[in-house]
Amino acid sequence: MRSRCMIIRNAISLVSLGLGAVVAAWMPNLTAHAAEVDVPPFYEAVAKLAPAGKLGQVIAKEPVATSVPGAVAWRIAYVSSDVGDRPTIATGLVIAPQGAPPQGGRPIVAWAHGTTGTAQNCGPSQVLNPVQELNEYFLVGGTSWTDFGVPSIAELVKEGYVVVATDYQGLGGGGRHQYAVAVTQGRDVIDSIRAAGSLGLGGDGRKAIVYGWSVGGGATLAAAGMPDYIGRKDTAYDGIAVIGFAALAPYDVAVTAPKGPQDDAAATAMLEGLSKTFSDNAMNFAHYAMSLWAMPAAFPALKLTDVFTEDGARAIDTIFSKKCMHAGADTIAYTFGSTYKQLLRDRPANAAAWSRALIEGSVAPVAPVAPVIIYWGTKDVVVPPVMGQLYREQMCGLGADVTRVQLAGEQTHFSTPVAAKPLYLQWIKDRFAGKAMPNGCAMP
Repeated sequence: MRSRCMIIRNAISLVSLGLGAVVAAWMPNLTAHAAEVDVPPFYEAVAKLAPAGKLGQVIAKEPVATSVPGAVAWRIAYVSSDVGDRPTIATGLVIAPQGAPPQGGRPIVAWAHGTTGTAQNCGPSQVLNPVQELNEYFLVGGTSWTDFGVPSIAELVKEGYVVVATDYQGLGGGGRHQYAVAVTQGRDVIDSIRAAGSLGLGGDGRKAIVYGWSVGGGATLAAAGMPDYIGRKDTAYDGIAVIGFAALAPYDVAVTAPKGPQDDAAATAMLEGLSKTFSDNAMNFAHYAMSLWAMPAAFPALKLTDVFTEDGARAIDTIFSKKCMHAGADTIAYTFGSTYKQLLRDRPANAAAWSRALIEGSVAPVAPVAPVIIYWGTKDVVVPPVMGQLYREQMCGLGADVTRVQLAGEQTHFSTPVAAKPLYLQWIKDRFAGKAMPNGCAMP
């Protein structure tokens, strides 16, 4: 990967200094906590609003130009809530076919995006032309410093669907982003459906499908296991019926955790196992560090210094309150070279609380409200495919309908959305059409 060459290059120049000297040389830049970043005027205004109103209530919107044939689009800000049931503001996009909805209304398709970062300027709806096909940083055709866009947007609009793409909370609407807290992101997705419905673009349509990739795949699985949240009353758009969930390379921490009560030793082993799994290179470490950075916002009893050294906590807080994914990973690689693991404590403190929080914020062991389909590639080294396998086994044991599809060829984490596109498009179409399909848990 791009960052690996940078790690090797910087390791040569930095290894003789040691981490202490590197941090000491870099310390003058550590002058601000959670520094503000520049965002477009729409988001600057939204961040000053209170998260007051019903779940899914749109509290701000502005038109967005798009070249997608037959489409109209808006940026929106809407009310949601997090894992602690605290009200939040999430931003995002709504895209709809032009013209009045047909009799019976239009279905709604909700997109849950992958990792973009944790700073306020990392919401994908903020880029100059956000309503386009998924545009990936790592792929040859990528044109940006970040991943953005909505997969299959032209095809979905052509089918007559209203499409909503949340940024999640904390990526433009104020507040600290709860990255990889699947419950929070799952709620943001569900409330995005309510937001889209409340705008009247789908008429009286109540049927919806969620599709998501990577951390958004985790949000998709989390949303699938939230029957009570989906069924809440007195929202901005009651009665939504989510009839399917398509997860591309989904992330699920809880399913890999040891079962039953955990003592401090077991909790420590869990955290150390996660650190080992997600610290093999600077980019994966950046993902892991961002998830640790985000946890105290969701679970206030946690502290960054439980898992990072004092200098490490200051570095990670400064980096990920200011920078998005790839810039943050480059900063870690450039500044710390091969010594980035030393930003972590040798042994985590408060391990039991961290372990409980990681599980509580992850996908709940609840049978999904509708069929789930998972797409995965054999060369995914970012999110271990075993997470999807274990999720399917767990949910099939609860009587669910979960299908798992291995993509043809040797697909990586980043080629998964492209390879899965024709498969999930047909699956979505068949679900909305009410086509009978075999139960995925009855398949090999």
